[in-house]
Amino acid sequence: MNQINAEMSASVWKIEMAVGDSVAAGDCIMILESMKMEIPVEAEGPGIIESLSVAEGDAIEAGQLLVEIAESRVG
Repeated sequence: MNQINAEMSASVWKIEMAVGDSVAAGDCIMILESMKMEIPVEAEGPGIIESLSVAEGDAIEAGQLLVEIAESRVG
């Protein structure tokens, strides 16, 4: 399981994917906003979104869990 945590305090501006969606490396999962800058949160590798720990509009802190991605199983 791959976990993605927030790199800084921000707010969740938009969630692009849902639990159960397949992702590839570089796919944008959500967009954070901090100091009027949009910060994309991207998948580091292929997998399936197992859980989203935040919702649009949430204020988040650095280090907070954003999303968990399960490894895809081929074959």
